[in-house]
Amino acid sequence: MLHFDIVTIFPDFFGSSEPAAGIFGHGILRRALLAGLVRAETHNLRDYAHDRHHTVDDRPFGGGEGMVLKPEPLAEAVDALGVAPREARAARRESVVLLSAGGVRLDQGVAQELARLERVVLLCGRYEGVDERVVTLVADRELSVGDYVLSGGELAAAIVVDAVARLVPGVLGNAASSRFESFGAEDALLGGAAGGPPRATHGAGGLLDYPHYTRPAEFRGLAVPQVLTNGNHEEVRRWRREEALKRTARNRPDLLAAAEQAGALGSADREFLARLGREES
Repeated sequence: MLHFDIVTIFPDFFGSSEPAAGIFGHGILRRALLAGLVRAETHNLRDYAHDRHHTVDDRPFGGGEGMVLKPEPLAEAVDALGVAPREARAARRESVVLLSAGGVRLDQGVAQELARLERVVLLCGRYEGVDERVVTLVADRELSVGDYVLSGGELAAAIVVDAVARLVPGVLGNAASSRFESFGAEDALLGGAAGGPPRATHGAGGLLDYPHYTRPAEFRGLAVPQVLTNGNHEEVRRWRREEALKRTARNRPDLLAAAEQAGALGSADREFLARLGREES
């Protein structure tokens, strides 16, 4: 079981204290919580501030706008949860994560790392930021969910829980589902065993997934691509691969460059991309 502890000044954001309610009370995550494969608990940061007003923030040294989360309540919250000292966390498969716009960007690789742990403590940042001594002394890593600024780390925490929990063994009905999708592992057979039907999705070596279609075969004048209905499995595989390449080149060229550098693109892929470039120019 993977246990999430979420430290926040807004525990009500996540809803009820029931095991599968509020923001976590839906779909795959709800089933994972009810099955005991994942656990998510919230903790009110103000419970660890002991002044009269349970103050968790203060003005920044050096001046400037806004307020900064104080180090004492966050450090005490982590201590109260019984988390191991930083040097012992790897052995106990624990990690303390500070959610911050200044952190490393969350991606599927990071989600996979966290899914191999037994406990993840998520510290929700707020205001102008968090005292840097929390980064130095308490957290193992800083994570950002994207190149933009949120009002606080609560939405980011929900994203991390969802992205990581679905990678825990047993959470998805089909164990291959989390491998063969956007950002998934490379699938050398382009979606299926040789000679057999392609999978519904396939790992494209870190590329984006290809387009999906279902019934009806025609919708508002737009028909499903004929290649998906002709029964030729090899043509389906090639079409899906090329569409994944096309979508990645259009929406995330950075991923395409990374796939090329990692050796995940074959000669047929490079020929297709060269042809695509000529057509677009």
